[in-house]
Amino acid sequence: MLVLVAPGQGAQTPGFLTPWLELPGAADRLLAWSAAIDLDLVHYGTKADADEIRDTAVAQPLLVAAGLLAAHALDGVRPDAVAGHSVGEITAAVLAGVLDETSALRFVRARGLAMAEAAAVAETGMAAMLGGEQDVVVGHLEGLGLTPANVNGAGQIVAAGTAEQLAALAETKPEGVRRVVPLKVAGAFHTVHMAPAVAALEAKAAELTVADPKTAYVSNRDGAVVTGGEEVVARLVGQVANPVRWDRCMETFQEMGITALVELCPGGTLTGIAKRALPGVKPLALKTPADLDAARELIAEHTGPAA
Repeated sequence: MLVLVAPGQGAQTPGFLTPWLELPGAADRLLAWSAAIDLDLVHYGTKADADEIRDTAVAQPLLVAAGLLAAHALDGVRPDAVAGHSVGEITAAVLAGVLDETSALRFVRARGLAMAEAAAVAETGMAAMLGGEQDVVVGHLEGLGLTPANVNGAGQIVAAGTAEQLAALAETKPEGVRRVVPLKVAGAFHTVHMAPAVAALEAKAAELTVADPKTAYVSNRDGAVVTGGEEVVARLVGQVANPVRWDRCMETFQEMGITALVELCPGGTLTGIAKRALPGVKPLALKTPADLDAARELIAEHTGPAA
Protein backbone atom coordinates (compact mmCIF):
# COMPACT_ATOMS: atom_id res chain seq x y z
CA MET A 1 0.00 0.00 0.00
CA LEU A 2 1.23 3.44 -0.98
CA VAL A 3 0.80 6.88 0.59
CA LEU A 4 1.70 10.09 -1.22
CA VAL A 5 2.67 12.93 1.10
CA ALA A 6 3.38 16.63 0.52
CA PRO A 7 5.84 18.68 2.61
CA GLY A 8 5.18 21.96 4.38
CA GLN A 9 6.76 25.39 4.47
CA GLY A 10 10.52 25.49 4.88
CA ALA A 11 11.14 22.70 2.37
CA GLN A 12 11.69 25.17 -0.50
CA THR A 13 15.19 26.12 -1.69
CA PRO A 14 16.34 28.63 -4.33
CA GLY A 15 15.99 27.31 -7.88
CA PHE A 16 14.40 24.01 -6.85
CA LEU A 17 11.83 24.05 -9.66
CA THR A 18 14.34 24.64 -12.46
CA PRO A 19 14.80 20.97 -13.49
CA TRP A 20 11.08 20.25 -13.17
CA LEU A 21 10.26 22.84 -15.84
CA GLU A 22 12.15 20.76 -18.40
CA LEU A 23 9.43 18.08 -18.20
CA PRO A 24 6.74 18.10 -20.92
CA GLY A 25 3.86 20.42 -20.04
CA ALA A 26 5.34 21.57 -16.72
CA ALA A 27 6.23 25.11 -17.80
CA ASP A 28 2.80 25.62 -19.36
CA ARG A 29 1.09 24.45 -16.18
CA LEU A 30 3.16 26.75 -14.01
CA LEU A 31 2.50 29.72 -16.30
CA ALA A 32 -1.25 29.06 -16.21
CA TRP A 33 -1.25 28.74 -12.43
CA SER A 34 0.82 31.93 -12.16
CA ALA A 35 -1.78 33.84 -14.19
CA ALA A 36 -4.62 32.41 -12.10
CA ILE A 37 -3.17 33.64 -8.80
CA ASP A 38 -1.27 36.72 -10.04
CA LEU A 39 2.07 35.42 -8.78
CA ASP A 40 5.09 34.60 -10.95
CA LEU A 41 5.71 31.04 -9.82
CA VAL A 42 8.28 30.50 -12.58
CA HIS A 43 10.44 33.34 -11.26
CA TYR A 44 10.10 32.29 -7.63
CA GLY A 45 10.76 28.65 -8.40
CA THR A 46 13.82 29.24 -10.57
CA LYS A 47 15.48 32.64 -10.00
CA ALA A 48 14.40 34.02 -6.62
CA ASP A 49 16.78 33.98 -3.68
CA ALA A 50 16.23 32.41 -0.27
CA ASP A 51 14.78 35.56 1.29
CA GLU A 52 12.23 36.01 -1.50
CA ILE A 53 10.90 32.47 -1.19
CA ARG A 54 10.90 32.62 2.58
CA ASP A 55 8.01 35.10 2.29
CA THR A 56 4.94 33.21 3.48
CA ALA A 57 2.76 34.66 0.72
CA VAL A 58 5.19 33.26 -1.88
CA ALA A 59 6.36 30.04 -0.25
CA GLN A 60 2.95 28.49 0.24
CA PRO A 61 1.60 28.62 -3.35
CA LEU A 62 5.08 27.72 -4.60
CA LEU A 63 5.10 24.52 -2.53
CA VAL A 64 1.62 23.48 -3.61
CA ALA A 65 2.50 24.10 -7.26
CA ALA A 66 5.68 22.05 -6.85
CA GLY A 67 3.81 19.12 -5.35
CA LEU A 68 1.25 19.19 -8.16
CA LEU A 69 3.97 19.28 -10.82
CA ALA A 70 5.58 16.22 -9.25
CA ALA A 71 2.24 14.41 -9.07
CA HIS A 72 1.65 15.06 -12.80
CA ALA A 73 5.10 13.63 -13.53
CA LEU A 74 4.10 10.37 -11.82
CA ASP A 75 1.68 9.70 -14.67
CA GLY A 76 -1.63 9.26 -12.89
CA VAL A 77 -0.49 7.16 -9.94
CA ARG A 78 -3.35 6.10 -7.66
CA PRO A 79 -2.15 5.96 -4.06
CA ASP A 80 -4.03 4.21 -1.29
CA ALA A 81 -3.85 7.35 0.86
CA VAL A 82 -2.68 10.95 0.74
CA ALA A 83 -1.59 13.38 3.43
CA GLY A 84 0.23 16.68 3.74
CA HIS A 85 2.20 18.49 6.38
CA SER A 86 0.76 21.97 7.06
CA VAL A 87 0.30 23.69 3.67
CA GLY A 88 0.97 20.31 2.06
CA GLU A 89 -2.56 19.36 3.07
CA ILE A 90 -3.84 21.56 0.25
CA THR A 91 -1.78 19.55 -2.23
CA ALA A 92 -3.21 16.38 -0.67
CA ALA A 93 -6.75 17.75 -1.07
CA VAL A 94 -6.15 18.04 -4.82
CA LEU A 95 -4.70 14.54 -5.04
CA ALA A 96 -7.75 13.19 -3.20
CA GLY A 97 -10.12 14.94 -5.61
CA VAL A 98 -11.54 17.37 -3.03
CA LEU A 99 -10.36 20.51 -4.87
CA ASP A 100 -9.33 21.22 -8.45
CA GLU A 101 -5.83 22.55 -9.04
CA THR A 102 -6.70 26.16 -9.83
CA SER A 103 -9.09 26.51 -6.89
CA ALA A 104 -6.51 25.00 -4.57
CA LEU A 105 -3.84 27.44 -5.74
CA ARG A 106 -6.18 30.40 -5.29
CA PHE A 107 -7.02 29.15 -1.81
CA VAL A 108 -3.36 28.70 -0.85
CA ARG A 109 -2.55 32.14 -2.25
CA ALA A 110 -5.19 33.59 0.09
CA ARG A 111 -3.82 31.44 2.93
CA GLY A 112 -0.28 32.70 2.44
CA LEU A 113 -1.34 36.34 2.29
CA ALA A 114 -3.55 36.03 5.39
CA MET A 115 -0.87 34.23 7.39
CA ALA A 116 1.78 36.75 6.33
CA GLU A 117 -0.47 39.57 7.52
CA ALA A 118 -1.05 37.81 10.84
CA ALA A 119 2.69 37.18 11.24
CA ALA A 120 3.45 40.88 10.76
CA VAL A 121 1.63 41.82 13.97
CA ALA A 122 4.50 40.65 16.21
CA GLU A 123 7.98 39.19 15.82
CA THR A 124 7.36 35.45 15.97
CA GLY A 125 8.92 32.28 14.62
CA MET A 126 9.46 28.56 14.96
CA ALA A 127 12.28 26.24 16.03
CA ALA A 128 12.68 22.48 15.71
CA MET A 129 13.87 20.36 18.61
CA LEU A 130 15.55 17.01 18.13
CA GLY A 131 15.43 14.42 20.90
CA GLY A 132 13.75 14.28 24.27
CA GLU A 133 10.61 12.60 25.59
CA GLN A 134 7.46 14.11 24.09
CA ASP A 135 5.66 14.80 27.38
CA VAL A 136 8.77 16.39 28.89
CA VAL A 137 9.37 18.60 25.87
CA VAL A 138 5.75 19.71 25.60
CA GLY A 139 5.63 20.56 29.29
CA HIS A 140 8.82 22.62 29.01
CA LEU A 141 7.45 24.55 26.03
CA GLU A 142 4.20 25.33 27.80
CA GLY A 143 6.20 26.64 30.76
CA LEU A 144 7.89 29.12 28.41
CA GLY A 145 4.59 30.16 26.82
CA LEU A 146 5.47 28.38 23.56
CA THR A 147 3.18 26.14 21.50
CA PRO A 148 4.18 22.65 20.27
CA ALA A 149 3.04 23.66 16.80
CA ASN A 150 4.28 20.54 14.96
CA VAL A 151 4.46 17.22 16.75
CA ASN A 152 6.21 15.25 14.04
CA GLY A 153 7.14 12.01 15.78
CA ALA A 154 10.56 10.34 15.70
CA GLY A 155 11.81 12.68 18.41
CA GLN A 156 11.00 15.92 16.57
CA ILE A 157 8.78 18.70 17.90
CA VAL A 158 8.58 22.23 16.51
CA ALA A 159 7.99 25.08 18.94
CA ALA A 160 6.34 28.34 17.92
CA GLY A 161 5.93 31.68 19.65
CA THR A 162 7.45 35.11 20.06
CA ALA A 163 11.09 35.91 19.43
CA GLU A 164 11.60 36.37 23.17
CA GLN A 165 10.09 32.98 23.98
CA LEU A 166 12.23 31.28 21.35
CA ALA A 167 15.34 32.98 22.72
CA ALA A 168 14.49 31.60 26.15
CA LEU A 169 14.12 28.13 24.62
CA ALA A 170 17.58 28.38 23.06
CA GLU A 171 18.99 29.21 26.49
CA THR A 172 17.09 26.51 28.38
CA LYS A 173 16.61 23.43 26.21
CA PRO A 174 14.22 20.75 27.46
CA GLU A 175 15.80 17.71 29.06
CA GLY A 176 17.00 15.25 26.42
CA VAL A 177 16.85 17.69 23.52
CA ARG A 178 20.08 17.58 21.51
CA ARG A 179 19.55 20.61 19.32
CA VAL A 180 17.22 23.59 18.84
CA VAL A 181 17.17 24.62 15.17
CA PRO A 182 15.47 27.87 14.06
CA LEU A 183 13.26 27.31 11.01
CA LYS A 184 13.20 29.43 7.85
CA VAL A 185 9.62 30.59 8.30
CA ALA A 186 8.25 34.06 8.91
CA GLY A 187 5.86 33.49 11.79
CA ALA A 188 4.47 31.31 14.56
CA PHE A 189 2.30 29.12 12.37
CA HIS A 190 -0.29 26.76 13.86
CA THR A 191 -0.67 28.88 16.99
CA VAL A 192 -3.02 31.53 18.35
CA HIS A 193 -0.87 34.10 16.53
CA MET A 194 -2.49 32.92 13.29
CA ALA A 195 -6.09 33.30 14.52
CA PRO A 196 -6.70 36.44 12.37
CA ALA A 197 -6.04 34.35 9.24
CA VAL A 198 -8.87 31.94 10.03
CA ALA A 199 -11.65 34.44 9.28
CA ALA A 200 -10.08 35.34 5.94
CA LEU A 201 -9.88 31.68 4.97
CA GLU A 202 -13.45 30.99 6.03
CA ALA A 203 -14.59 33.63 3.54
CA LYS A 204 -12.38 32.18 0.80
CA ALA A 205 -13.54 28.62 1.53
CA ALA A 206 -17.15 29.65 0.94
CA GLU A 207 -16.25 30.25 -2.74
CA LEU A 208 -14.86 26.74 -3.30
CA THR A 209 -16.51 23.91 -5.18
CA VAL A 210 -15.83 20.84 -3.05
CA ALA A 211 -16.08 17.08 -3.66
CA ASP A 212 -15.73 14.17 -1.28
CA PRO A 213 -12.30 12.47 -1.29
CA LYS A 214 -11.84 9.66 -3.81
CA THR A 215 -8.69 8.53 -1.99
CA ALA A 216 -8.22 8.12 1.76
CA TYR A 217 -7.36 11.59 3.09
CA VAL A 218 -5.40 11.53 6.35
CA SER A 219 -5.79 14.79 8.27
CA ASN A 220 -2.84 16.18 10.18
CA ARG A 221 -5.11 17.64 12.83
CA ASP A 222 -5.46 14.25 14.48
CA GLY A 223 -4.53 11.53 11.98
CA ALA A 224 -8.18 10.82 11.15
CA VAL A 225 -9.24 9.60 7.72
CA VAL A 226 -11.73 12.28 6.59
CA THR A 227 -14.45 11.12 4.21
CA GLY A 228 -16.36 14.36 3.56
CA GLY A 229 -15.08 17.14 1.32
CA GLU A 230 -16.66 19.92 3.38
CA GLU A 231 -14.98 18.54 6.50
CA VAL A 232 -11.62 18.48 4.69
CA VAL A 233 -11.99 22.16 3.81
CA ALA A 234 -13.13 23.08 7.33
CA ARG A 235 -9.99 21.42 8.65
CA LEU A 236 -7.83 23.29 6.12
CA VAL A 237 -9.25 26.56 7.43
CA GLY A 238 -8.82 25.78 11.12
CA GLN A 239 -5.42 24.17 10.59
CA VAL A 240 -3.55 27.47 10.31
CA ALA A 241 -4.13 28.24 14.02
CA ASN A 242 -3.89 24.69 15.40
CA PRO A 243 -0.99 22.27 15.83
CA VAL A 244 0.06 19.76 13.17
CA ARG A 245 0.03 16.19 14.51
CA TRP A 246 2.16 14.41 11.94
CA ASP A 247 2.92 11.75 14.54
CA ARG A 248 -0.73 10.72 14.44
CA CYS A 249 -0.74 10.64 10.64
CA MET A 250 2.10 8.12 10.78
CA GLU A 251 0.20 6.06 13.33
CA THR A 252 -2.69 5.96 10.86
CA PHE A 253 -0.34 4.93 8.04
CA GLN A 254 0.77 2.00 10.19
CA GLU A 255 -2.82 1.02 11.00
CA MET A 256 -3.69 1.11 7.29
CA GLY A 257 -0.78 -1.19 6.46
CA ILE A 258 1.12 1.33 4.33
CA THR A 259 4.28 -0.24 2.89
CA ALA A 260 5.68 2.64 0.81
CA LEU A 261 5.74 6.43 1.18
CA VAL A 262 6.57 8.83 -1.65
CA GLU A 263 7.13 12.47 -0.72
CA LEU A 264 6.36 14.93 -3.48
CA CYS A 265 8.70 17.79 -4.48
CA PRO A 266 10.53 19.29 -2.63
CA GLY A 267 10.86 16.00 -0.80
CA GLY A 268 13.18 15.14 2.04
CA THR A 269 11.75 16.29 5.36
CA LEU A 270 8.86 13.84 5.71
CA THR A 271 10.93 11.02 4.22
CA GLY A 272 13.57 11.59 6.89
CA ILE A 273 10.96 11.35 9.64
CA ALA A 274 9.47 8.22 8.08
CA LYS A 275 12.86 6.49 8.02
CA ARG A 276 13.03 6.85 11.80
CA ALA A 277 9.37 6.37 12.71
CA LEU A 278 7.99 3.84 10.19
CA PRO A 279 10.09 0.66 10.26
CA GLY A 280 9.29 -1.62 7.36
CA VAL A 281 7.94 1.22 5.20
CA LYS A 282 9.99 2.12 2.13
CA PRO A 283 10.25 5.94 1.84
CA LEU A 284 11.33 7.89 -1.23
CA ALA A 285 11.73 11.64 -1.69
CA LEU A 286 11.12 13.37 -5.01
CA LYS A 287 13.74 16.10 -4.97
CA THR A 288 14.41 16.38 -8.71
CA PRO A 289 13.12 14.65 -11.84
CA ALA A 290 16.12 12.32 -11.55
CA ASP A 291 14.19 10.61 -8.73
CA LEU A 292 11.15 9.83 -10.90
CA ASP A 293 12.33 6.47 -12.24
CA ALA A 294 13.01 5.16 -8.74
CA ALA A 295 9.62 6.48 -7.61
CA ARG A 296 7.84 4.74 -10.47
CA GLU A 297 9.58 1.47 -9.63
CA LEU A 298 8.55 1.77 -5.99
CA ILE A 299 4.98 2.64 -6.95
CA ALA A 300 4.76 -0.31 -9.33
CA GLU A 301 6.04 -2.61 -6.58
CA HIS A 302 3.50 -1.41 -4.03
CA THR A 303 0.42 -0.57 -6.12
CA GLY A 304 0.80 -2.26 -9.47
CA PRO A 305 0.96 -0.36 -12.80
CA ALA A 306 -0.04 3.31 -12.74
CA ALA A 307 -3.45 4.17 -14.12
